Amino acid sequence: MSLDITDLISRERIVCDSEVTSKKRVIEVLSELLATGEANLTARPIFDSLIGRERLGSTGLGQGVALPHGRFGLIQQAIGAVVKLRKKVDFDAIDQQPVDLVFGLLVPDHYTDEHLKILAYLAEMFSDREFCQRLRESDSNQHLYERLRDWKPPMPP
Repeated sequence: MSLDITDLISRERIVCDSEVTSKKRVIEVLSELLATGEANLTARPIFDSLIGRERLGSTGLGQGVALPHGRFGLIQQAIGAVVKLRKKVDFDAIDQQPVDLVFGLLVPDHYTDEHLKILAYLAEMFSDREFCQRLRESDSNQHLYERLRDWKPPMPP
C-alpha cells in the first residue's frame, strides 16, 4: 500500500512539545486535534472511541511510541494527529517504557483492510529508530510535520 501520510495529517493536527503528563490527557489532546478542521466532529465522542479501544489493550507500541486508534461513523476517510510530548508518560506499553511520540488515528466504520494497512504503515514508520530520533529532535510543529511528510519506507532488497 502506498500511503501518503499527508492524507492523514495536517499541520493543524500536530503538536510539538506538549506539556501533558498523563495517558488520559494525551488522548484528550489527540481527540481535540482529530476534531480540528472537521465540521461534523467534536472531541468527546472521539475521546470515547479512542479510550474504548485503549481499554481492549494498550496501543503503546514500544520504544516510546503509542498509536491510539478507533473507528468512527461520522467520517468518510481516515484522519490522524500527532503529539510529541516534552516529558514521557506511562502508556502501559508492551515494553513497559514510557511514551513521548503519539500518533492518533481515526478511521471510518466501513474501513476494514484499509484500517489494518494504515496501522501496518504507521507501525513500520515508528519502528524506524533513526526516524523517531529525528522526530524527537524536532523543535516546532512545522519541523515535525515535515519529517513525517518526508519519511519513506525502506526499499525492499
